[in-house]
Amino acid sequence: MQIIAMLTMLIDHIGYIFFPENLAWRYVGRIAFPIYCYGLVQGHIHTSSRPKYLFRLLLIAIIAQIPYNLALNSAGWNVVFTLLLSAIVLVILDKLPSLWLGIPVVIAAIVLMDYYPIDYNAYGLLLVLIFRYTKSYWLVGAHLALNLFYMFYNYWVVQMLSILPTLLIAFTPLIWNRLERHRVPRWMWWSFYPAHLLMLAIVKAVIYKDWAQIEWRSLLNI
Repeated sequence: MQIIAMLTMLIDHIGYIFFPENLAWRYVGRIAFPIYCYGLVQGHIHTSSRPKYLFRLLLIAIIAQIPYNLALNSAGWNVVFTLLLSAIVLVILDKLPSLWLGIPVVIAAIVLMDYYPIDYNAYGLLLVLIFRYTKSYWLVGAHLALNLFYMFYNYWVVQMLSILPTLLIAFTPLIWNRLERHRVPRWMWWSFYPAHLLMLAIVKAVIYKDWAQIEWRSLLNI
């Protein structure tokens, strides 16, 4: 699971930077994000310390930010901030006596994530919530509905392929459990995102002879 997520994310980012005209790279890359959302939910459920888990996400998000701006998007916040905000929402929801009381929290988070240029925006939070609170057929149906909404709302056709890992999780649990048994060292799993972005930023600068200028005002939406 972890290896598939890292490889497909790397393929996605290579295609985005160096082969933007070839969408095949991006289609393969759609596999990565649902796996990270699933992993976030599992981490939330099984971690021995949620404060430490949130701190690790924050640390990775901060470390990855400048490499992300230089490699992929000079005016946006990297996807670990998306996962961090989603994890915070999960912690808040778990502390409430009823999930219905969490609706204002989710709405506020959606508004925040759509107002600022955060990678995947509110889509990321909604997918995390789907993995947390739905199972089996409902999991697939909810993910499909989310993708259809964003296909019409945001013309996000390529994102439809992100349902493939969800199909495996929901309908072939034995295969998925076997995939999960093969784990990389924890340091590699946590460091891969900022490390690969830094390498891509360097290669991009060498090839194109240009370092991206970080658009700080756009990051704050001012």
